[in-house]
Amino acid sequence: MTNIPETGRTPRVQTRLVVIQILVLSLLGTLGGRLWYLQIREGADYQKEASGNHVQQVVDPAVRGDILDARGVPLADNETRLVVSASRTDLLKQKDDGKAVLTKLAGVLGMSPKEVMQKVRLCDAKTPQPCWNGSPYQPIPITDEATARQALQIRERSEDFPGITAEPEAVRRYPGPGKSNTAQVLGYLSPVTDDEIQKAKDTDSPYLRSDMVGRSGLERTYDKVLRGKAGVTRYEVDNLGRVIGKARSDAAEPGSNLVTSIDSRVQRVAEYELDKAMKAARKQFDKITGTNYKADSGAVVVMEAKTGRIVAMASAPTYDPNVWVGGISGKDYKALTGKDSDYPLLNRAIQGQAAPGSTFKVVSTAAAVEAGYDFDGRYPCTSSYSVGGQVFKNFEGESFGPIPLGRALEVSCDTVFYYLADREWKKDGGINPKKGQPKDYFYKAAHQFGLGSETGIDLPNEVTGRVPDRQWKLNYWKANKDAWCKTGKKDGSYVEKIAYENCLEGNKMREGDSINYSIGQGDTLVTPIQEAVIYGAVANGGTMYQPTIGKAIISPDGRSVQEIKPKKRGKLPVSQATLRGMNDAFAGVITRGTAAWKFGGWPQDKIPLHAKTGTAEVYGKQTTSWLATYSKDYTVIMTIAQAGTGSGASGEAVRNIYSALYGVQADGSIENKKALLPEPQKGLPKVRTDGTIAAPKITGDPAKEAEAAQKNNPTNGDDQQPAGTTPSPTTGNRDTRRRPRRRRSRRTPS
Repeated sequence: MTNIPETGRTPRVQTRLVVIQILVLSLLGTLGGRLWYLQIREGADYQKEASGNHVQQVVDPAVRGDILDARGVPLADNETRLVVSASRTDLLKQKDDGKAVLTKLAGVLGMSPKEVMQKVRLCDAKTPQPCWNGSPYQPIPITDEATARQALQIRERSEDFPGITAEPEAVRRYPGPGKSNTAQVLGYLSPVTDDEIQKAKDTDSPYLRSDMVGRSGLERTYDKVLRGKAGVTRYEVDNLGRVIGKARSDAAEPGSNLVTSIDSRVQRVAEYELDKAMKAARKQFDKITGTNYKADSGAVVVMEAKTGRIVAMASAPTYDPNVWVGGISGKDYKALTGKDSDYPLLNRAIQGQAAPGSTFKVVSTAAAVEAGYDFDGRYPCTSSYSVGGQVFKNFEGESFGPIPLGRALEVSCDTVFYYLADREWKKDGGINPKKGQPKDYFYKAAHQFGLGSETGIDLPNEVTGRVPDRQWKLNYWKANKDAWCKTGKKDGSYVEKIAYENCLEGNKMREGDSINYSIGQGDTLVTPIQEAVIYGAVANGGTMYQPTIGKAIISPDGRSVQEIKPKKRGKLPVSQATLRGMNDAFAGVITRGTAAWKFGGWPQDKIPLHAKTGTAEVYGKQTTSWLATYSKDYTVIMTIAQAGTGSGASGEAVRNIYSALYGVQADGSIENKKALLPEPQKGLPKVRTDGTIAAPKITGDPAKEAEAAQKNNPTNGDDQQPAGTTPSPTTGNRDTRRRPRRRRSRRTPS
């Protein structure tokens, strides 16, 4: 018979009790440790957070600083509007998630329930605009165009509209002074996101959930100084949310004002002339495609040649930046971003890339001189240039005989540059150069001119363009070799033959590549702002400036003025003697070269102009018009995609911009009173004692005045050679009648 202890517990039971006791003691120890951690180690922090539970914050948004033109005229400012907003947090507390309230609100505002509900839904990868991309805890604006009657209805019947507010607020406005637009330069605002709040949390400029943030243009670049600092009032509340006292109040600090170098009058003229030139181009017939030119996009830059400051920058197609104010509608968003929109949000002055055509010859000329060719030497301007059975023709078989480089620039003789580039390619060892042997003067010159890299302009998302040098070709070949080798055929279609050739030797610099490159064709890409920097440097004696739009930051009280000084970014790799030769040649383009038919009667003796025309070919599209010009004060660059020749599509418009700047009338006389900006504006707008900035009144329409001044100009009208004139052999208006050369079809076999 088994002996049982007096307690009645078996050894098994005792073991279990010991285990349970250990577990209980462990749990008690853990709990005690946690209590010590919370109350002793972290007690102060939690006490601080707990005290915040009975403090509520009310945010007073800061008034955003104005963006002004060089004379103080507002390009972007603020106006007080009645803003109706919805608290998503309050709506979600209701049984139907606030659908009944939003439907009722839609009736008051004259909107559809669907439109109102779309405004308050949160944006994500699957939710299209309109939607809210800001913080879900921030009041979401439904409309900023409420009438006083609508706001009164909402406020008097607050019990019918829980979570809905109607308050006067300062709202961003883009007034468009003098009917100028400046949309892509200014940019737009949208609500701050939670990610942005977290990233800026520990910086010297943190975001509040109520902040609006610059998304593009100057609004983004100078967001920190324009935004200011929101005011916060903290109230002590009881457990029912009733206010029992004020804890602390920090007043809002308005943002600083940004003065730009933009002149709104010149901006309007630039926009008007660009639009007019594009419309005129669409009426012209393209003999190559058998249709009218599409002229679907373009840009113009007006820059101070001696400082790099931007006086005007227009991009087309454009849009009204006010569509973003108060939240953009689905219809407007689609119009700006859809595949049929032609992407008006792009600033084509800094983001539009295209082959530069003959405007690139300024680089090729500098490269040739650096390689040892005399600027005043004689080089064959033949009707064609043959390489390995492939014929590269000059325009309509023109032949000017042996001519210097200056004359080659005037008449835009392609074969001179074919000859020089081909000779250098052969000196570099041809298609299989020895290691370290290539001098690559033509490619190095492009980099020295700043191509293939950003100019550093104070606008976001600038693109670099492209210099198709040996390194680029190697990288491009590695990225595309597999696809080329898969689709290429030796005896296939044209596209298949090109793919086959690229598969075998796409990483090598071929003879045809260098020939095409010398006249700005092939794989070369530049932007209008890069061209402005280059031709501005030629105008000022060789100094390349970093282009800037911001001119000064002025504090809200006007006491602090931080001027944004021009910055030099390098020198052109060109001697002063060569620059003088280029200047003479570019002046000759205006008086007797490829742009002469558009500048007849211009007072060249009083206001010397210089120019280089360009007609660039794009595979599968119509030709791109380029016109690069400069005076002693300004550089004006215009480009229009699918519009034809350089002077034909852009000549009249560029001339009219200069006429407006200098007050040149139709008969060639100069009226100083009608000149918009005969010399760059040096000073800043006057700041009043109260901190406000004085601005002149906007009178008239400078664009219409410029048009009126040019109405009797014999060069105006259709972009054709003036009736009754015959191009002389010495004029050679080649860029007015150029036939597109499909450069890619002229790959020279190795």
